[in-house]
Amino acid sequence: MAQGLYQHVRQTWKRPNDALPHMYRQTRMAQWRREPVNCRIERPTRLDAARRLGYKAKQGVVMIRTRIRRGGLRKGKIHMKRKPSKAGIKKITMAKNTQRMAEERVARHFPNLEV
Repeated sequence: MAQGLYQHVRQTWKRPNDALPHMYRQTRMAQWRREPVNCRIERPTRLDAARRLGYKAKQGVVMIRTRIRRGGLRKGKIHMKRKPSKAGIKKITMAKNTQRMAEERVARHFPNLEV
């Protein structure tokens, strides 16, 4: 059965290491790092995913790319005497996930827009 455009784009993004050339990805990531933390973009990076979530290319719809820290939440070792189970080093979960934190930061930076 013939695939449409968005199915092809989705297949490309399933394995970006194979589909996209390494230098292209590397230069794009370097460019994104040089940009400000909250950057308004013309069109979504992943058009298939954006369309699935309801994106329409029309006036009044704005896309913002934001950068947020990634990584684990492992706390530093405590140097005071206590029971190891009370140290709270492992199995700490965030109260907010990274997407929610990013949306809140964008909402603060662009107060006239709705997230």
